[in-house]
Amino acid sequence: MHTLSIHPVPGIPEIKPGDDLAAILGDALDAAGCSLQDGDVLTSAHKIFSKAEGRIISLSSVTPSKEAEDYARELNKDPRKVEVILRESTRVVRHFKRPAQNEGTMICEHRLGFISANAAVDESNSAHDETLILLPKDPDASARHMQEALSNRFNAQIGFCITDTFGRPWRLGQVNVAVGLAGIPATVKEQGKTDAHGRLLNVTEPAFADELAAASGLVIGKAAQTPLVLFRGLNWEPSASSAQDLIRSKKEDMFR
Repeated sequence: MHTLSIHPVPGIPEIKPGDDLAAILGDALDAAGCSLQDGDVLTSAHKIFSKAEGRIISLSSVTPSKEAEDYARELNKDPRKVEVILRESTRVVRHFKRPAQNEGTMICEHRLGFISANAAVDESNSAHDETLILLPKDPDASARHMQEALSNRFNAQIGFCITDTFGRPWRLGQVNVAVGLAGIPATVKEQGKTDAHGRLLNVTEPAFADELAAASGLVIGKAAQTPLVLFRGLNWEPSASSAQDLIRSKKEDMFR
């Protein structure tokens, strides 16, 4: 019987700009008795990477533009936060404020291509008031660096996935999705295979990395300070993939 285990890794402290994140995560794995093995996959919430890389903005340093002021009035948002959202975006896809909402929402296309609320600009899990946390500048590069560092430390071939929490257009609630990848496939192409009844699969392509990211959300919490999750028992093939592989091309996107 195929067995999959999912373990949140405890003992990760508050991360500060300039911290050696690879050493911190490696030490936490050692302290938890989680010596990595070939085939293991680690997922991590992006915020510890963002903090270590200094992707933190103090609102006191932000001067809002007229465009930001206009959105802020309409959406009852802090114009400084709106300015940061606009800087992180290539375009605003939609913006709205429902009557029951205190603060409206901006659905934006992030400069990395992801479509998300507020361009993934977040106030939660920041150690200081009046600060915002942004995505890493290059989440794939951050994931590759961590994969290489931990693979070398534990002498194991592993995969690494950096995650963030996104909403979904047609369903309520949020789920974790992959925003940075190293070693693991973004999707698994099953076209040409057959199902359990021998029928040919023509379009089936599970989003392997997003499935991992979503599963990690089952064992971590906003207040738990366990951003790192170890998956053991997965069946996967090493791949030179990128989280960009999960973004639908514009010519195939029927909803732009």
